[in-house]
Amino acid sequence: MTSPLLLPYEGPHLTLRNRIAMAPMTRGRADDVTGVPNPLTARYYVQRAGAGLIVSEGIWADPLGKSGPGVPGLVTDAQVAGWREVTDAVHAAGGTIFAQLWHVGRLTHPITLPDGAAPVAPSAVRIESQQVFTARGDVDHVTPRALTTAEAEGVIAAFAAEARNAIRAGFDGVEIHGANGYLIQQFLAENTNLRTDRFGGSREGRIRFALDVVEAVTAEVGPERVGLRISPDNPENEIAERDPRGTYRALVDALDPLGLAYLHVIERGAYQALADLRPRWSGTLIGNYNGPEATGQGAGEEALAAGLADVFSFGRLFLSNPDLPSRFATGAPLAPFDPATVYGGGAEGYVDYPEAPVPAIR
Repeated sequence: MTSPLLLPYEGPHLTLRNRIAMAPMTRGRADDVTGVPNPLTARYYVQRAGAGLIVSEGIWADPLGKSGPGVPGLVTDAQVAGWREVTDAVHAAGGTIFAQLWHVGRLTHPITLPDGAAPVAPSAVRIESQQVFTARGDVDHVTPRALTTAEAEGVIAAFAAEARNAIRAGFDGVEIHGANGYLIQQFLAENTNLRTDRFGGSREGRIRFALDVVEAVTAEVGPERVGLRISPDNPENEIAERDPRGTYRALVDALDPLGLAYLHVIERGAYQALADLRPRWSGTLIGNYNGPEATGQGAGEEALAAGLADVFSFGRLFLSNPDLPSRFATGAPLAPFDPATVYGGGAEGYVDYPEAPVPAIR
C-alpha cells in the first residue's frame, strides 16, 4: 500500500509531486560579509528536490534581522543572483522551492549586526536563560531596542521587498517565518510584546504586525505565492503565550479569507494546534511536529490520515537523508546526521550525505 505521504497533492494553489515538504533549516554557509549563498547551496537543495515542496533556510529581509554567521540575505542584487542559481538548479531537477522570509528580532547580537547595532524587537525584553551564537562564539544576549511604530512599518515594507526579490530570484513562492520565537512571534506573545501602540495591547493589537506583514507580502507577489509558518504555544527562545488558542484562532480567522498558498503549523507544547486550527483553515495546511526527536514517517502518515494536514514537513531527517521520499517509498534505513556539521563549514555534513543504495533486483 502506498504511503499517503507519497501521493500527489493538488491544492487551490499548490500542485506537488508528493505530500512531503522539506522544512526550513538554518545551515549557516553563506558568505558572512556579502550574505550571498555558498556555491554548494544549489547542490544541497538539488539533492533534496524529490520533496514535494522545499522551503529554504531562513533568509533575512533586513540586515538587522540576521541571526548569526553565514546566514544568507535576499536584499542585494548579488544575493538575488546567488539564489537564482539555486532555484534554476532545483527547477531543472523537477523541484518546487519557496523562500522563507525571516527576521529574528531580539535573537541576534551587536557582533552580528552592521556597525554593532542593537537588536530590535517589539519591546525591550532581554533573553535571560540562553546565549546566542556569534562569530566570537556563544555570548549572552543584550537587551533589544524597541521598534518605534514607524520602524515596525519599515520592517513590514522590508518583508514585502524581500518577497519581490524572491520572485526575481526564481522562487515559486515565499513562506513568512512567524514561528520559533522570532520577530513575528515576539509581536504575538504577551511576554515579549509590551507595546501600547497599534501593534500591542489587546489581542487584536498583538496579531496586527503578523497580519500587516502577510497583507504587504501578498500585495507584492499575490496570495497564491505566500505561506505563513506559525508555532503556537512554542516556549522556544523564551516565548510565553498565555492564551495560544485565543491568539491563533483570531490570527487564522483573519488570514483565511486571503487565500494564501498554505498555512504551516508547527505543533509543540500542550496546545493541540493542528486539531484546533485545521477546521478554521480552508486552504492547504502543512503540518509539523517539533519534538526532542526527529519526527518519523509514521507520525506524518497519521497526521495526513487523520485530516490534520494536507502535506507534512520533515526537517532533521532531510539533513542526512537527501533522498528522504525515496527512502520512505522503499523502506531503506535512515542515516543519522552529525550535529557538529549542521551549522557552518563546507561540504562536510552538507552535500556529502549519500543516497541509499538501490535494492538489487532478483
